Amino acid sequence: MTALNLTNQLLNFLAPAAFVALVMVLLGRFFARFFKTKRQFALSIRQQFAIVFVVSAVLLLAGLVIFGRDGKMASYTLLVLGAATCQWVLLRGWRA
Repeated sequence: MTALNLTNQLLNFLAPAAFVALVMVLLGRFFARFFKTKRQFALSIRQQFAIVFVVSAVLLLAGLVIFGRDGKMASYTLLVLGAATCQWVLLRGWRA
């Protein structure tokens, strides 16, 4: 496997984690307007994206290790639930 092929495989493996992290952060900011929160966000958008992305990538890697291959729907379910939980914790959702 060449370096270019390895880079392509790695980027394709991490693409769902990046997309879900971006959507979670943007939707979290969008829906915060509807709940009329007066408090400031503890972290910036970039920091939230980075944290949710790392958590999502680790969960995808865990799914790869557990199931032995990439692309299982259970791995993607774990990815979405983990990213949503991480975003909820970052936004301190229990205080709403």
